[in-house]
Amino acid sequence: MIEKHRPTLDRALEAIRTREFWSPHPEHPKAYGEDSGVAGSLSAGQGQAAFDALRGGRFEIEGQPGTAGPEGGWAATEVSPYGLEMGIEYPRPDLDLLLPEMRKAMPAWRDAGPEARAAVCLEILARISARTHEFAHAVMHTSGQAFMMALQAGGPHAQDRGMEAVAYAYAEQVRTPEAADWSKPQGKRDPLELGKRFTPVGRGVSLLIGCNTFPTWNGYPGFFASLATGNPVLVKPHPRAVLPLALTVRVAREVLTEAGFEANLVALAAEREGEGIAKELAVRPEIRIVDYTGSTAFGDWLEAHARQARVFTEKAGVNTVIVDSTDDYKGMLGNLAFSLSLYSGQMCTTPQNLLIPRDGISTDVGEKSYDEVVADLATAVGKLLGDDARANAILGAIVSDQVLARVESAGSTGSPGEVALESRSVEHPDFPGATVRTPVIVKLDSAKPESEAVCFAECFGPVSFAVAVDSTADAVALLRRTVREKGAMTVGAYTTSPAAERLIEEACLDECAQLSLNLTGGVYVNQTAAFSDFHGSGGNPAANAALCDGAFVADRFRTVEVRRPAQPAEAAQG
Repeated sequence: MIEKHRPTLDRALEAIRTREFWSPHPEHPKAYGEDSGVAGSLSAGQGQAAFDALRGGRFEIEGQPGTAGPEGGWAATEVSPYGLEMGIEYPRPDLDLLLPEMRKAMPAWRDAGPEARAAVCLEILARISARTHEFAHAVMHTSGQAFMMALQAGGPHAQDRGMEAVAYAYAEQVRTPEAADWSKPQGKRDPLELGKRFTPVGRGVSLLIGCNTFPTWNGYPGFFASLATGNPVLVKPHPRAVLPLALTVRVAREVLTEAGFEANLVALAAEREGEGIAKELAVRPEIRIVDYTGSTAFGDWLEAHARQARVFTEKAGVNTVIVDSTDDYKGMLGNLAFSLSLYSGQMCTTPQNLLIPRDGISTDVGEKSYDEVVADLATAVGKLLGDDARANAILGAIVSDQVLARVESAGSTGSPGEVALESRSVEHPDFPGATVRTPVIVKLDSAKPESEAVCFAECFGPVSFAVAVDSTADAVALLRRTVREKGAMTVGAYTTSPAAERLIEEACLDECAQLSLNLTGGVYVNQTAAFSDFHGSGGNPAANAALCDGAFVADRFRTVEVRRPAQPAEAAQG
């Protein structure tokens, strides 16, 4: 595996150094199947058939301990947002039986070294990549993503993020040499001489708490960062998005076994409806690392209570776009319309607050008032989603009743805002049970005290607020406060003014928020590219970690030193 994957690892290391575009995982569906030249690669039809074969059955994980234990059993909790019957049962292990077996697997995995661990991780990713079509259906019918997004974001983009984590993990582990000869001069006396060995040692069992919306994209960085740094990984999926991570666990265990390691380095812990085992797991002494993506409330709880573990969280924030001016008004509207619509706004990077000066903005087609900008944006969204087939391909399905409730309550009676764009239901021709809704845009005025509570509360889903502000300077002040108090995964801005650009950039540097300026083409504020873009910063309340940087991997292992007196030359030779 080292010989097979070393060139890919070297290329990944180069990519994270240069930050240039690179991906070994094709985005196009036709890149997979018999003609791909990759053994075991599934075509579109084969991926569909593999997914269908899993439905209505028991998802066995061969050799995983604890399922038959006193507290073990099976759990089936998934409901497809498209209305498709899932009916898959997953192992719910007895943790007192499973966790000790995971710990037992650590020494051999530690002794293998960083390069072997990286090679095994890359083999896991290669086999997942070959089954991208199968994973696409699994992601689609657990997250509600449209098929093409599920294939790309849940497949190659997620795999890129996993490989990126492996590259960072390897780089951090080999930063210190395996061995060193140490000699300290002592004047006329013989020097002090020691031989030293340095071994990266994993912290212990790593708990991955999966999310509903992006189970692989958000899950793979922590999964592979922990595994590559010598830690067993216990995967606790979101109850409504188990299958993509269960497939990942099964593939990982197969590869580990073939490579001569214990399969129990990776295990799955499903849960029954309403059980909430993440709280129990997160504070167990065996758990030394926690990766979590989800609500701010539970993320804060983990950070406060899982004190025995190193906790990495991606929670939530209030993403903001400042609209000051533009030299491509049509491009700006089109870019924003797509950003608000993609996956029904169910992304942690979707813009929520659009801050627009109440006196209007300058554009390449003349001055535009606040009302005109909002009306034109509403028209752009309506035009983008006017065709139902295109709308379904962009929006996907609403993932939960909670998101649907936010859409329906936005701008309702008692709300301080006026609805500028109403949401409409879209029928899905293939899945009549799907709930598909277009975005809603609500107008707010920052001068009204009642608007503040709305602006400073995260509203996850296809709901955005066009907020009238006194000036761009006031918009920047509001941006600073929002990021500082609530956090933001992304910030966007449109301006033709160098002074305004400096003001916005300085605010994002001060508050540690990732900024995208003047996006009018095919790159959107809510998309990030592995090996080049940092997802989140770890420097504001939205997340305490970034995907992916050295800090994301370095604290998952410690370096243990063994030193001994240097052997005399003749003894060493003997």
